[in-house]
Amino acid sequence: MDNSTLLVLGPSAWVLLAVLLALAAVVWRVWLDRPPAQMVVAGCRALIQLTVVALVIAFLANRGAWAFAFVTLMFLVGVWTCGRRVARQGRWWLAALPLAAGVVPVAALMFAAGVLPFSALAIIAVLGQQIGGAMSTVTLSGRRVEDELLVRRGEVEAAVALGFMWPAARLMVGRPVAGEAVLPSVDQTRTAGLVTLPGAFVGMILGGAAPLDAGLIQLLVLISLLLVNSLAAATTLWLSCRGAWWAGPDRSVP
Repeated sequence: MDNSTLLVLGPSAWVLLAVLLALAAVVWRVWLDRPPAQMVVAGCRALIQLTVVALVIAFLANRGAWAFAFVTLMFLVGVWTCGRRVARQGRWWLAALPLAAGVVPVAALMFAAGVLPFSALAIIAVLGQQIGGAMSTVTLSGRRVEDELLVRRGEVEAAVALGFMWPAARLMVGRPVAGEAVLPSVDQTRTAGLVTLPGAFVGMILGGAAPLDAGLIQLLVLISLLLVNSLAAATTLWLSCRGAWWAGPDRSVP
């Protein structure tokens, strides 16, 4: 038996990819009433981008300094992606604040502790996961808080009429739901090894790493993501409570 990979790759894998994407597009359209082109474009973009990224990472394997340039590009794409989800017609670029608030302190701690080496592959792999986690958290927390502020705008205005400042009034409404965006990370960490086997852990085991070492590295990734995502959600809430995504001092939502 070939133990080099969990999946058998070949022509059938490409056929299966096309079938899975087509079925996802059908379900997306028929049951969820969304444009199927969104699903198809997402899959095609993933194919192209992963191919390019694989080539870039191979090129940067022994070029640690250049890895930061690539991570910066990842960060900018993350800002554009989640920022436009939260405030498409507003100040979407402010998504850089929660992303940086989540990723930079945690990465600095990992470098300072000597856990994260100055290696291109390590830098791209770890910081890439952190940026991706923070991006999802900003999208979910931002949209959730903004929707809550819209639905319960009357409560916010009533609190302001009673003497509360706008940020404090919004905070009473937004805080209970902002943390929901971090729950997937919490659940993933709680069930690691029981419900799911994280990809990094499996990859290291298959690559020949000692099981305990692989487990410790995966644990560092999972715990670091808890802090990254918590900081990103808290900063997103802070921006929403100050109406920073939109123009005007008392505007919570578009």
